[in-house]
Amino acid sequence: MSDKTVIRELASQYAEFARSDGNREKIRLHRAVNDLEMIRPIVLIDEIPWEEMEIGDELALRCEDEDCRGLEQELRRSLYKLKHMPADLALPDFIGVGKVIHSTGIGVEVEEEQIGKNNGGISSHKYHNVFLEKGLDMLHNPVITYDEEETLKRFTKIGEAVGDILPVKITGQPTGYELGCKTWDTIATLMGADDLLMGLVEEPEFMHQLVQKLTDIFMNTVKQYEEQNLIEMEPLYCHSASASVSGMGKEAGDYEHNNLKKVWGRGLAQILAAVSPAMHDEFDIQYMIKAMEPFGYVYYGCCEPLDKKIDILEQIPNLRKISITPWADINTAAERIGSRYVISCKPNPAQLSLGKLDRNAVYKELSAILAACKKHGCSFELVLKDISTVNGNPECLFEWEKIAMELVEGY
Repeated sequence: MSDKTVIRELASQYAEFARSDGNREKIRLHRAVNDLEMIRPIVLIDEIPWEEMEIGDELALRCEDEDCRGLEQELRRSLYKLKHMPADLALPDFIGVGKVIHSTGIGVEVEEEQIGKNNGGISSHKYHNVFLEKGLDMLHNPVITYDEEETLKRFTKIGEAVGDILPVKITGQPTGYELGCKTWDTIATLMGADDLLMGLVEEPEFMHQLVQKLTDIFMNTVKQYEEQNLIEMEPLYCHSASASVSGMGKEAGDYEHNNLKKVWGRGLAQILAAVSPAMHDEFDIQYMIKAMEPFGYVYYGCCEPLDKKIDILEQIPNLRKISITPWADINTAAERIGSRYVISCKPNPAQLSLGKLDRNAVYKELSAILAACKKHGCSFELVLKDISTVNGNPECLFEWEKIAMELVEGY
């Protein structure tokens, strides 16, 4: 079977859902949550251990051409989700071909060593402090360039293969994690966690200079993307969370020309889970205020618990969504957030790690989230992510999805 035959067959199955009323209804539910006019909570599942999810040969790749193989994987995974754990998955009604973008880097590279076993790309790492000898002078703005020739080559290839089944569009870079302001995640990999946390106490002036420089680099980088029209203006997702919201995308008018005011900004500082609200405010939020000002809406947080830091987050301009993780108190978060922001609730993925689901524990966790959000009038989504393992049993993830959907549909 030829590459073209393989992806045409998959694209036809994908198109059936992408064009359906069911898909349009999912997008409507997503938008209502982000507009703070929730119809019901939505459920999303992402960051899946695909190496453990094979059933028969549903995920087995057959294409030989690299570009066709990439599209094949994307289509197979989407169809797999729709079949086994659809939750509130929404899909674009087109096939996207990402713009080929190059960066010269910021002048420094991560120095690390892997510790322990690599499980599907997930392992522990030890990071070395690159600033001990080199200082800050090596840091500089990257030069971002668009490879139009290579992009059009891929676009033509995919378009000729499936363009009569679904529209094929050239897409830009989403402003989720990849173009998010993740200054402290970057610093953690350039210094190591221990040196970073000690530096906040022992060398605060140096750390302020470092975060200022990286914030400036982020803003310069995003501006280059905007000026070259390299940002995706119609994303359905911001990292793993829903991005569909009124006033964005096609509703924004001339969305072919990038405009940061019509896309989400993303901020996070996972390593600062270990510091006080005052220190978090001083070393991250005061820089995030400037970094997020250009964006239309802002989604803040990732895996760090933020339930006791809502008051400092409120300083961020255009804040619309806050991540609340399993390590946060959902009751405290829901009470402090209320109906002012969207809560991106992150149930505990450890429930799946044994490969055998404790249904009562899942019901208890999810019911507590729903009860707290309902009590305080919150608009929220449930995002199961960071699923590092299902211990070889995909069925436990399918079962989790059924429980979650049963609860939100009866909300």
